[in-house]
Amino acid sequence: MTNFKATDINCGFLLTRQVQDTAKGLQITLWLKSHCGVAQLQINNELAVFFIENHQLESAQRILVNQQIPLEKSKQLSLKTFAQQKVAALYFTSMRSFYRARDALKYQQIKCYEDDIRADDRFLMERHITADITYTGDFISDSIGRVGGDYIVSNESFKNDKPRKDYQLVKQAKCKRATTADEIQLTMLSIDIECSMNGELYSIGLYACNSTASGTKEEFKRVLMIGKAQLNCESYIHWLADEKQLLQQFIDEVTLFDADIFIGWNVINFDFYLLQKRCDLHGVKFAIGRDGSKPYWRKNANNTEQNFIEIAGRVVLDGIDLLKTATYSFPSFSLDNVAHTLLGIGKKVSDVENRVQEITDNFYHNKAELAAYNLEDCRLVWLIFEKTQLLAFAQLRAQLTGLAIDRIGGSVAAFTNLYLPKLHRSGYIAPNMGDGVSDLVSPGGYVMDSIPGLYENVLVLDFKSLYPSIIRTFKIDPMGLIEGLAVVNEPSSNKDNTEQDDKDNRNYVIKGFDGAYFSRTAHFLPDIIESLWLERDKAKLQKNAALSQAIKIIMNSFYGVLGSTGCRFFDPRLSGSITKRSHEILKTTSNWISEQGHQVIYGDTDSIFVFIGADKSKQQAQQLGLSLQSFINKKWRATLQQDFKITSQLDIEFETHFTKFLMPKIRGLNNLKDQKVIGTKKRYAGISNEIMIFKGLETVRSDWTELSKDFQQELYRLVFNDEPIEEYIQSVVTDLKAGLYDDKLIYQKKIRRKLNDYVNTPPHIKAALIANIKLDEQGKKPKYKHRSTIRYVITLDGVQPLEFNESKLDYDFYVEKQLKPIADDILPFIGRDFESISGDQLGLF
Repeated sequence: MTNFKATDINCGFLLTRQVQDTAKGLQITLWLKSHCGVAQLQINNELAVFFIENHQLESAQRILVNQQIPLEKSKQLSLKTFAQQKVAALYFTSMRSFYRARDALKYQQIKCYEDDIRADDRFLMERHITADITYTGDFISDSIGRVGGDYIVSNESFKNDKPRKDYQLVKQAKCKRATTADEIQLTMLSIDIECSMNGELYSIGLYACNSTASGTKEEFKRVLMIGKAQLNCESYIHWLADEKQLLQQFIDEVTLFDADIFIGWNVINFDFYLLQKRCDLHGVKFAIGRDGSKPYWRKNANNTEQNFIEIAGRVVLDGIDLLKTATYSFPSFSLDNVAHTLLGIGKKVSDVENRVQEITDNFYHNKAELAAYNLEDCRLVWLIFEKTQLLAFAQLRAQLTGLAIDRIGGSVAAFTNLYLPKLHRSGYIAPNMGDGVSDLVSPGGYVMDSIPGLYENVLVLDFKSLYPSIIRTFKIDPMGLIEGLAVVNEPSSNKDNTEQDDKDNRNYVIKGFDGAYFSRTAHFLPDIIESLWLERDKAKLQKNAALSQAIKIIMNSFYGVLGSTGCRFFDPRLSGSITKRSHEILKTTSNWISEQGHQVIYGDTDSIFVFIGADKSKQQAQQLGLSLQSFINKKWRATLQQDFKITSQLDIEFETHFTKFLMPKIRGLNNLKDQKVIGTKKRYAGISNEIMIFKGLETVRSDWTELSKDFQQELYRLVFNDEPIEEYIQSVVTDLKAGLYDDKLIYQKKIRRKLNDYVNTPPHIKAALIANIKLDEQGKKPKYKHRSTIRYVITLDGVQPLEFNESKLDYDFYVEKQLKPIADDILPFIGRDFESISGDQLGLF
């Protein structure tokens, strides 16, 4: 690694990366944001590389010569595969040669390793660079760049009077990981477009409220609107003559504002995609890159409807994708719903369901109102990002894992970024996808059969990050598995004494499941998790919610990565040694609790539910929960030290005390004669600290009506508080049949597949098909398709889309399917039943 002079050192946060072939060879381009501004780093003379097994080197060289594929050099290495085969590296000066060589060798049955890693990713990965970079190089002043603290801008950059921001240009750049991360302030710009059903643009909204150098907030508001200037309109409205001028002005505004991050709602697949199409239509260069370049578009290989955009020096973060990555969940991810849920405010439109028509009407008759609506959408996105700390979350995730800041998902890539460089330094190259596939199957998380009932005083004990704790405790690791098996399989002079061999090996390996053994010393994943764990503890002390959440997601993803065939390190012995160990831990813990005289009524993945008796006070329950927590943790420390000679990292916490708790029966099975009563799994409700908590029940499900949720919450409240329930049930049934709840009998469901893919047509698909036919009859474009959300009702004429329904609602259906199942979950436990209570009301109609 190059030693930098202190005077040459600069630090920045990585925004975008790119590798491309040039006339002089492969070039890696990195765009950074630093305290001094924006920098473009150009890195030359790097080589693209993949590996093959040593014994195939001569054959590979012959194939490449015959097919005239340039090979810069080859080199036999001390590295080896997981199968203990020595490897050679093949180096290329261009990505074109790299890909051609890979395909040619594979065609000739020569196995290539790590041939899917791009040169820019490998450059960063092998230097342990994630997002914070220290760099030096040649600072160029004959184009847009910065030298000696002054920005120098060439006349070429302002050709055609286009505004262009300056940036620091560094050639022959050298980079290494920044040892201390400076807090770089990234600037955001929220973008939203309004258009017709056919895609003609009406207006483009821009909004920002970034922090200034002095720490104050500076609000920026702009709406670019097609139309003649109107008097007495807001000053933020800028009027343009036509769509072409609108697009050109948008590009100029973006360049002048010079944001690091664009944000929006479905902003890539809708807003930017449509802007690109309209630019192409008008012959306008969509020059929104920091160097004046156009974006580069690519499709998701597994989902052709999903697009990705790469902009030189700028990042696009979509609010929907980022919320999902941060594990937020909403019944609907529409901007209106998320804004209502998180902020308590919504869109500036009177009819959200028919907003396209209202937007068009406003464009022709009330442009000021359309501008306000457009700007408010931008502002709502901004407020959601602020409320949930989404930008901070994305930055921290990039800093922790090396993932690009705009990467969706990426658990496998994150694992690879962190693990691969360490693996190489220990003498191994990574396996290929499919190398670890076998007939072994690793189970999912342990879910215990529940004991249904209505309880007082239930304690929930929860293992803190159980799967990561198991990895740390039992040293579960891909390379550790290979090294552990090598110890166990090493020829022994004591072959006939298997028991003695096992005792000898215990000093070097830890036994897993399905024939797995893990080295006690040769591993990385346990240490990676431990470092993340310590960082999360710090984040919690600092009350840094975004960092804590980012670390939690990363740690918890590692089990999923090891259990996914989409990961090169997949091996069912790895994932099985985690999940099967978790089963063992939960079963053993449950037995220990039972031996203490308490009843375990349920267990789920990492939690145990314990009924401690109705006679306990809140204080006694609290003391007992803490006592069980201490007892179990001490028991595991002693057990694991005795059985495995390892230090337990397992940590169970007394998490919740339910003063009232319901574990329902499974519906449909419990009225059968001689049928054992079976409790549900992952479905329960209770009261803790005077707050009602629902898990897996209708209240937290999006496919039940609003009335069912209201009914469940109030009925459970009454039962949990020992209050009368008859009058409430009777009034709900009576009012429902009188039509007083019609606005609460609406189903809402997302269409998960293409309409033609449904064989058995469920109600929401029937409603969507009916609605599309009606729209077509009205000369309108059918709007219900894959990923759309349909609202519908059940009528005496069957299922009907809400917007076209003219039939009378089927009230008996709603009583039978929306109220009765909810009541039947809880009433039998207090000796009552729904039909006897509601019978008189049912007979009135």
